[in-house]
Amino acid sequence: MFELQGERLVLRPMRPDEADVLRELWVERDDPRLPAHRRLDEQGHPTVAELAESIATAAVWSAGRDGLGFLAVERRVEGDVIGYCGLVDSGRAGEGEPEIAFELLRRVHGNGYATEAALVVVEHARSTGHQRLWATVWDWNTASRRVLAKLGFTETGRTEVVPGRGTTLWTVCDL
Repeated sequence: MFELQGERLVLRPMRPDEADVLRELWVERDDPRLPAHRRLDEQGHPTVAELAESIATAAVWSAGRDGLGFLAVERRVEGDVIGYCGLVDSGRAGEGEPEIAFELLRRVHGNGYATEAALVVVEHARSTGHQRLWATVWDWNTASRRVLAKLGFTETGRTEVVPGRGTTLWTVCDL
């Protein structure tokens, strides 16, 4: 099985039986500034079962050695999954220049796990020949902006204003 190693973390493919972690992340997305497609709908979707199906079938959850896709972030000592981190090729940034994304459970914020997980992904991207990575982040998400800055991402000046939600900032990291 493909996995990446950090000092305290293991990044590996997410399993369908870990969908409850993704569901907890969805529940925690209670900020009305987030787009509706990133929050639970009025009927409580996606459910754990729907998320498990997505993990089992969606390409984004089948990260491989090329580094594209999301990986579960597992704490080595505790053995629990605390979120995900990985690269996606959304086509928004440029040919062969993927975006990094990460999201961790609130209960583990402030421990440096996001920085460690993202650094492992950045180093893997470098080792597999990627020349540049992108990240988008809301202007009000200061914690994620700090993580990206620690990794060497810089703001490009490219922004996307979304009325009522904030401004998306585009950042880049040359590898």
